[in-house]
Amino acid sequence: MSNLKHLILVVLFGCTSAFSQVSESLERMPIKGVVMTKENRVPISGVTVTTNTGEYTLTNGLGEFNINAAIGDRLVVESPEFRTIRYTIKDNQDITVLVEGYDGEADLTAVDSKIVDRGRARHQTYLDSANFYKKDNIEKSIDFITQSIAQLGKRADKKLLARSLTVLGEVYTHHQQYDLAITNLKDALEVNKSVRTTLLLGQVYVLNGDYRQAEQTLLPLMKIRNMVPFQKVELYESLGDAAKGQGNIETAIAYYEEGLAVARQNRISPKMADINSKIADAYATDDRGIEAEGFYKNSLQLAEQQAPQRSIQEKEKVADFYNQKNRYPEEIQMRKKSLEELKRLPKAKVESQSVSINSDSITAQRINYKIANAYIAQDKYEEAIPYLKKSIVEADSDDDLIVQKDATRKLSEIYEYRGDYTKAFKTYQDYVALVDTLYIRKEQEISRAARFNREIAAKQSRISGLEQERELSQSKYDLALTEQQLVEESYKRQKWVIYSLIFGMILLGLAAFFFYRSNQQQKLANNLLALKSLRSQMNPHFIFNALNSVNNYIAKSDERSANRYLSEFSTLMRAVLENSEEDFIPLSKELELLRLYVKLEHSRFPEKFDYTIHIDEHLNVDAFEIPPMLLQPYIENSIWHGLRYKEEKGFLNINLVQIDKETIEITISDNGIGRKRSAALKTQNQKKQKSKGMGNIKKRIAILNDMYKDRVDVYITDLESDGTGTQVIFTLRKD
Repeated sequence: MSNLKHLILVVLFGCTSAFSQVSESLERMPIKGVVMTKENRVPISGVTVTTNTGEYTLTNGLGEFNINAAIGDRLVVESPEFRTIRYTIKDNQDITVLVEGYDGEADLTAVDSKIVDRGRARHQTYLDSANFYKKDNIEKSIDFITQSIAQLGKRADKKLLARSLTVLGEVYTHHQQYDLAITNLKDALEVNKSVRTTLLLGQVYVLNGDYRQAEQTLLPLMKIRNMVPFQKVELYESLGDAAKGQGNIETAIAYYEEGLAVARQNRISPKMADINSKIADAYATDDRGIEAEGFYKNSLQLAEQQAPQRSIQEKEKVADFYNQKNRYPEEIQMRKKSLEELKRLPKAKVESQSVSINSDSITAQRINYKIANAYIAQDKYEEAIPYLKKSIVEADSDDDLIVQKDATRKLSEIYEYRGDYTKAFKTYQDYVALVDTLYIRKEQEISRAARFNREIAAKQSRISGLEQERELSQSKYDLALTEQQLVEESYKRQKWVIYSLIFGMILLGLAAFFFYRSNQQQKLANNLLALKSLRSQMNPHFIFNALNSVNNYIAKSDERSANRYLSEFSTLMRAVLENSEEDFIPLSKELELLRLYVKLEHSRFPEKFDYTIHIDEHLNVDAFEIPPMLLQPYIENSIWHGLRYKEEKGFLNINLVQIDKETIEITISDNGIGRKRSAALKTQNQKKQKSKGMGNIKKRIAILNDMYKDRVDVYITDLESDGTGTQVIFTLRKD
């Protein structure tokens, strides 16, 4: 019996040990390492180190890095200056990555190398210190950056100077000084272009609301092939943010999905959660709740696998989505889960001075306040009161005056609604006291902000002064180098003849180019003159016939019809004159003219035809342009030469359909007597006028297609096989 017990204990102990080993192997842990050259063991700074789970860092001035990873993860070491190195993590020991063929220091002379190395080491030490204080103390961080730039001297290494300016931009970005961040990041790019700095600049433009500038900054990065996967995900994400900021939701979603595909392919888990959440935000902005909710569920599941703070953040975002959709029970349930997770987190110790009274961080008091608001929205005041009280107590404990003030005011309103005026008055007095305290603190904060801005301006001026000194030194060096080059050129005058010949050939080429451009401009001028001439030859039949109709109404003493017809006719003529100088006008304007014209003709011949104008519901008429009065002559032909001679009542149909994003098709069809019979009925004078009118239209189309790359096609055919009816098909493309 005793032996059996011992056997069971051994088995249990073995299972427990195996389970603990598996758990440890999957647990994430800090991995330290160093990147250096293989030949002389020189540390390499600024190297990108990533894992297949999405962790990302850079090596410091001593080539060292620290990254969170698990056993079995793939470590990727990348830099434009050497071949990418991949390493599988086998244990928690420090990693040494040796790089072959790195020549980053090849530009140093033997005499200066030791001095420059010491300067670079001090520069990187200051820069590491600046990164350490980047989020907590902006003043210390800027001081360290200033000292790092000062270590580089007047002939600063461009790459190191750009690195300092980039870190400065990051510091300003973290503290929401976006204008200063943009200035320094642009300076960094001017000194030395890099993918990382360009990405940061684009992200700051997005944060500052300059979405178009962000797009222009980031789009050139799309041409870079060998970009680090993490940076590629950030690029698509930032482009999506810029497109979303401009209201281009479909474009934003497309960018986000590209970034999500790269994140999935490289198993970058944090970015998968972020981008799913942003896709959901985009759909929610576009009022597509079903798609948004699906991606929010994905982001919640992925966030659960991240740090607890990230999970709570995503739950609160989804709860806000439920609030916007008035789905209060689901919102309350989600926020209660957030509260439970928040309670399990260690209480962060934050100095009250470092927290802005306008911050909107995720805290217990804010979540309780939002839960209370959800209950109030459902008129469940009794359920709301405990959460408001909790919010007030917790806000008082954390010195969060904004939430305390808002919750106190809400509680006072509920007491008043219930008729408990004593509590309502007492709570309202507390609210007034909080408002006064908040006002005083706001004044203090404004005063601190003004002093802080003055100090930041002084520090930025010092950095700008160092940069100006460097530029002046560089200018002097360039001037000396230019003088040396001029001395060397004095010994090469025998080559001037060759240069002169080359210069002459260039002049000849320029002359040929300007001659060609002059011919093209003359051709364009001739085309414009021809168009103006053709537009001035508009067939006057409609004007004369319209005046005859007015005369007919007057003869019948139908003054009201004559006035109405004349008013509509004048509106049409005014619009025609306004558009007469344009080669193309919006399709919507042309449709207004056509509606008015067909209405006038129908009022003259109501017994001869009916008509319809159908526009495809998916067609955006404002997105296309058309030559003015291009369709009217064909409609006039349909009415006057097809439908007017028909014995029974005819029908005119105008149909607009979008073929693709760039092309629409406009069809004008009538069931009149047809072209052959109409030609037989016409007089010789009418035949001449028709030929001239149609010829003008063909010339206009030919000239416009020559100027605007075949934007308009026209095809005329019989509607029926027996020759009756006519159909005109226009194909119109965007420029």
